[in-house]
Amino acid sequence: MTNEERRESHREAHNPPDGPAGPGSGGGHGRHRWMMIACCIPMLVIAVALVLTGTVGLGALVFALACAAMMAMMMFSPGGHRH
Repeated sequence: MTNEERRESHREAHNPPDGPAGPGSGGGHGRHRWMMIACCIPMLVIAVALVLTGTVGLGALVFALACAAMMAMMMFSPGGHRH
């Protein structure tokens, strides 16, 4: 197998053709991104509750919001898989 054949098989394995679950269907990676963002919601709720009860300072809320913002940047950044 030549290097070009290896590259082509790698491209085919990591870039499947558009099909029922292709980019236009709204499934696959799009749902995964929103699920990862949704995982931040419990952290934000807990941080708000702790700030409101006076257990922690406002810094905890700032930290939780920064964490959620970083997650959003990673999930919605333009860029592909780089191996």
